[in-house]
Amino acid sequence: MSLSPTIDSIYTCARAGEKMIRYEKVKLVKGVGIDGDRYALGLGAYSNLTPKKIRDVSIIAKIGTEISNRLLKYDGLIEFDLSETRRNIIIDQMEPVALNALVGKVFYLGNIKLQGTELCEPCERPAKLLNKKGFMKAYDNHGGIRAEVLGTGEIKIGDLLICNEK
Repeated sequence: MSLSPTIDSIYTCARAGEKMIRYEKVKLVKGVGIDGDRYALGLGAYSNLTPKKIRDVSIIAKIGTEISNRLLKYDGLIEFDLSETRRNIIIDQMEPVALNALVGKVFYLGNIKLQGTELCEPCERPAKLLNKKGFMKAYDNHGGIRAEVLGTGEIKIGDLLICNEK
């Protein structure tokens, strides 16, 4: 039996650098992101970069975080918990390569339509905020994706990720 990808956890914060807070459910707003999140409010660390990027939501595969943390542990470094990756949505039962393949594709979280816009390449921000080392190297190819929100409505932990595109 094959398990379907589901939302494992959801995190947001209202301002750049604040601790990410876990939610059971959130409202996604078309073309904006997660209601109340730093990027939806234009207060994210990278909100004002030029050229502007779509930063509605960031999504990471839980399996990718587990792989990355094993690499950190092997190197004698401190692991990053799910909230410390600074990604909004954690997906369970999906390999990082399958999540990365959603760039350029339309998919659904619950009943809300999204489109993968680009890989969310790891940066030094999580490591600097927490005074930990190794994030960029360990999360290379496991950093997740960014996606544009194409509909408005609620998503919650346990909602399915569905992509019908090939």
